[in-house]
Amino acid sequence: MKKRNNLTSELKDSVIRAFALPADLAYGSVLLSVTGQNELLIENYRGILEYKEEHVRIQAKDCRILVVGKGLQIEYYTNDEMKIKGFIEQIIYEN
Repeated sequence: MKKRNNLTSELKDSVIRAFALPADLAYGSVLLSVTGQNELLIENYRGILEYKEEHVRIQAKDCRILVVGKGLQIEYYTNDEMKIKGFIEQIIYEN
C-alpha cells in the first residue's frame, strides 16, 4: 500500500511540475500574504479555532496558525480566505 501511495505522490508531483501549477492550488496548502504589520490575508484555511483581540488561531490543512498581536479583527472571511487587520506581532505555525 505504501508503494502505491509513493507512486501516486510522484505522479502528482510530475503533473504539477509539468503544468507549472502553484503549490497552494495543487496541494491545498495554506497561503499567507502579509502587508506590513497591519494586514494578513489567509487563503485555503479550514476553520477559525479561536478569535480574540490578542490572537487568532486558525486550522489549516497541515498545521495550525497562531496570529499574535494587538487589536486584531477579522475584517472578513469566506470559505476560501480571510483578512485579519490590527497590529500583527507574530505568526506562529503549530503542529
